[in-house]
Order: sequence, then structure tokens, then C-alpha cells
Amino acid sequence: MTDIMVRDFASRRASTPWLVPAILLAILAVFALVMVFSIGFGSTPITPDRVISAVLGLGSRTEQVIILKLRMPRALLAMEAGACLALAGLLLQTATRNPLASPSILGIVDGAALGVVVFLFLFSNESNALVVSVNWQPVAAALGALCFALVVGGLTWLDRRGMSRMILYGIAMAALASAMVTIMIIVGPVYRATQALTWLAGSVYAAHWNDVMIVGGILALAVPFLLLLPRDMEQLSMDDQSARASGLAVTPAFIALVTLSVVLTATAVSFVGGVAFVGLLAPHAARLMVGHKAIPLIVASALIGATIVVAADLLGRVAFVPIEVPTGAITAIIGAPYFLWLLIRRSRSHA
Repeated sequence: MTDIMVRDFASRRASTPWLVPAILLAILAVFALVMVFSIGFGSTPITPDRVISAVLGLGSRTEQVIILKLRMPRALLAMEAGACLALAGLLLQTATRNPLASPSILGIVDGAALGVVVFLFLFSNESNALVVSVNWQPVAAALGALCFALVVGGLTWLDRRGMSRMILYGIAMAALASAMVTIMIIVGPVYRATQALTWLAGSVYAAHWNDVMIVGGILALAVPFLLLLPRDMEQLSMDDQSARASGLAVTPAFIALVTLSVVLTATAVSFVGGVAFVGLLAPHAARLMVGHKAIPLIVASALIGATIVVAADLLGRVAFVPIEVPTGAITAIIGAPYFLWLLIRRSRSHA
């Protein structure tokens, strides 16, 4: 029944040119609404109209300080991280032609986690304090992510049995990184384990304007590359023979998509930790809504990913007051059942 409804909707979408722009505007409206509520919620609740006034510089001095200095960085960092993870998932699913692909299965997220745990072990003392600036932590996460991505890419290249093998090597490297993180947490001092587990859970609690500027800057640098890729993405979604027949250099296009996916993933997880399943959920939801045309798919994926992470952060703060649940735990609760549903659906379609 679900497949029939999806096909009917796809048919209507193809015969109604204004439907995709209308859907994108609706997604944008939902995202804006979630952002306003997220910024307004806190120990001092602020209504949506006063949130908008403060953002425009028209509210009271107190509300401007609360919103612009305390809450905006958190909401904006969640937005940027969600967009990065969603775009990374979209690029990876296109490159591997596997709808179950996501940044975490290539070992990128687990590699970043290992980088952070190693950093905490090397540069924290017994007084529960870092001996170097915490600003180096994202660098350690990015290095861990990039190293694992290079290893997975190298093993795939040496194997020479197709890009689908990349998924298997990614799963193996993710398991290896996860095991190493667990061992280091168990054998290390308790305070280091606490620091590591807080980061691994995924959270935007400690967001600062400096983080927003760095992640936003890298996301802005990725946009020109994304604008060059739509034709390659549509060609690469076909089989290799058809893609080559259409004039696409398959291997360079594959490397470009995977490299950009790694950069976006490393950027997001370096600052917000292991926020899972966004790279899987957002591209799927975007395809259901706007179809397979590259540009609408890119825009919708970024907006949906941003909405998921901002909403998850809001839900983590609201649902269990006064306890705050990490954003990554909320996305995992939502994403894990969806992943299982995808597996079952894929198995039935193959049967």
C-alpha cells in the first residue's frame, strides 16, 4: 500500500510542475517554525513573535542577550550540522548506489570518535582538565575521520571488485574503531571516560559562535562544489555502463562525491559528536517528497537534515525536564526503527 501511494505521488509530482517548488517552500516553513520554537524554549520562555523581534534587533535588551548570545549559536550549529550530515548521506548514497549507505557505515563517524578519545587521553590530566586548548578537539576528530576514510578508500581501491565493497570495508573499520574506543574508555581513568561518552552521545550543548562560523564557513565552501555535481549525481545514479555511455567519467565523479561526503561528515561530527542516522533519514525523506532531480533533492535534504537535528535538540531539552537528553540519542531513537524498516522493505523487494 505504501509503495502504491509513493508511486501515485511521484506520478502527480511529474505532471504538476509547481508541486516540487511548493513542497520545498513547505519544508522551509517547517524548518523556520522549528528554529523559532527551539530558540524560544529555555529557562526563560520567549514567545515566537518576541523571538523574531529580538533577531531583528527590535526586542528588549534582555531578550536580545538571551537569544543572540546564548540560544542562537546552539540552534545554528544544530542546523549546520544537520545540513552537513544530510548532504553527506545523499552524496554517499548516490556514489555507492546503495540506499542504506550513510556516513557512519564508512567508519567516518567512528574514526572521528576514536580521534577525540585519543585526544582526551593524550592531553588531559588527573585534575580533569585539558592541558591544551579544547579548540584542538575538532581537529583531532577531523583527523580521525579522514584517516579512516582514507583506509577504507585504500582497501576498496586495492580490492578492485567494485564500489559496493566499500560498504563492507566501512562496516569493518567502524567496528574496529568502536572496539578501540570502548577499550580506551574502559582502561582509562573515569573522568576521561565521562568526557568521551559526553562527546560520543552527540550534543550541541556547548555551542559557541566560533563553532558556528567554522562549520558555516566549510558548508558555504561546499556549496559551489555541490552546484557543479547535479548532472554527475544523476548520471552516477545509473549503472556504470549507462553512466559511461552518457559521457561521465565514473571514477573521478565517485571520488569527488565521496571526498565531499567525508569532509562534510568530519566537519559536523567534529563539533557536535556522533549524531546518528541523519545522513540516512534526510535523503530518503527528501526523495519521497521531491523525487530524484538533483538540485531539489540537495535543497530538500539539507533542509530536512537541519530540521531533524534542531527538532531533536529541542525534544531532548523539553521531553525529560530537568534532565537533558543528548541530540544523538533522540535521532537514534527515530532513525533505528526507520533503518530496520528499510532493511525489511529491501529484503522483500529482492525476494
